[in-house]
Amino acid sequence: MLRWRKTQEHHICPNLLKRQFDQGEPEKVLLTDITYMHYGTGQWVYLSCVKDGATKQILAHYVSSTLGLSLVKRTLERLLKRLEGNIHPDAIFHFDQGMHYTHPNTRLLVAKAGLKQSMSRKGNCLDNASIETFFGMKDELEYKDCTSLEELRQRVNEYITYYNSERYQWTLKKMTPDEDEFRNHLIAA
Repeated sequence: MLRWRKTQEHHICPNLLKRQFDQGEPEKVLLTDITYMHYGTGQWVYLSCVKDGATKQILAHYVSSTLGLSLVKRTLERLLKRLEGNIHPDAIFHFDQGMHYTHPNTRLLVAKAGLKQSMSRKGNCLDNASIETFFGMKDELEYKDCTSLEELRQRVNEYITYYNSERYQWTLKKMTPDEDEFRNHLIAA
């Protein structure tokens, strides 16, 4: 079994959220995590996502056949491209204490993006429950019969489009994440 050893360079950040995921402003709380998916005839892939704590939108994601640092880097790059440089001045990027997020290269990328860094307590999935519950999508999405990485990526993309634009959320008063984002922008205008 492959194991990662944390070195002295890996640092832990304080938990700035304390489970207050929805702070009433879109793009202020950005929750991220990685999950695995098993498909085809035994292939594994890894899905990294960033979820908005207020609107519940999946703002960025990346599917990779490898569990390297590039998985988190590409997801962060997609997030920054989507935000088009309009980073909330108090934006918090919240993640668990996995080696991908404690790694100095990741922490430097997050800092350069102008995001405050926040970490869950060790071994406490409830501190990042909002993104963890999104990964229940693996129970809704039919993906195990995919025969290629590209086919799986396409299904994940379609599901995230569905999740953001069609899947109603009880915590958003039965609106979709996209409808809630639109409502928030109207209120702010």
